[in-house]
Amino acid sequence: MTPPRPFDADPAPEPVAIDVSGGDAEPVDATPAAEVIAVAPPDAPEAFEDLTQLPLLLEALLFVADHPVEEAYLARALEVSPQRVMRALDDLADTLREAGRGIRVQRGPDGVVLVSAPEAATQVERFLGLELNRRLSTAALETLAIIAYKQPVTRGQIDAVRGVSSDGALQTLRARGLIEPAGYANGPGRPTLFRTTQRFLQHFGLERTGQLPPLPEEVDIPLSEIGAQLGLDEQAIANALAEVEAAADAEPTAEEQAAAAALELSADASALASAAEQAFASAQRPDSDEA
Repeated sequence: MTPPRPFDADPAPEPVAIDVSGGDAEPVDATPAAEVIAVAPPDAPEAFEDLTQLPLLLEALLFVADHPVEEAYLARALEVSPQRVMRALDDLADTLREAGRGIRVQRGPDGVVLVSAPEAATQVERFLGLELNRRLSTAALETLAIIAYKQPVTRGQIDAVRGVSSDGALQTLRARGLIEPAGYANGPGRPTLFRTTQRFLQHFGLERTGQLPPLPEEVDIPLSEIGAQLGLDEQAIANALAEVEAAADAEPTAEEQAAAAALELSADASALASAAEQAFASAQRPDSDEA
């Protein structure tokens, strides 16, 4: 047997079990038994029972939020399905509008947010010292109307409808925060596409662009005129317009159509529709000199 090295400790004696009856002691295993700890499963989120309180709670959550909130995030916060949140938001929007409250529910690409009612826009902006509601020029209003109804569109497409350059109007609308870039179109030079913003919806008292007043009639823009503006052949333009029209036909939903019929549109929104009608009609007049 190899003697222990100087720094090795002497082995501890094995514990023995003492037989009180006087029998020989027997060694026992010194390793303690592993302790078994029962881990309870995490508590599942409680189901929301009083669904009539959902609009109230959504209003509270949107009130304290300082930015648009996605519907899925609201559903997680309230532990309900996104479908219930969507229905409750519709109920809240109807309640606020029908009761003549000073706030509205506004849905946008970034989520849901509470905004001031369009009827109070003048007083709100006077209180905040803003200048957003300065009256737009005819050129700016026409340009904005074309973008609102045909978005996303390029500057060349806007010019083709109006018959004149829209550079100044686009700069004004971007400075007011009413339009924004929306990517680039496929084609020569990849021109910038423009679309309306969430501020546009608030400015015109809308919850979504699908609630814009319908145009009284479709206006056909000559392909030759569009081709001259964009530098494309008529067949390429015809194919592109066919794709856009097919997509536009599939966009409106039953919910959007019902909301558009029930919504009382502000005077600004009606003016926007009138501007769009005039702008599209002017595209058919060969001698149009509108600025």
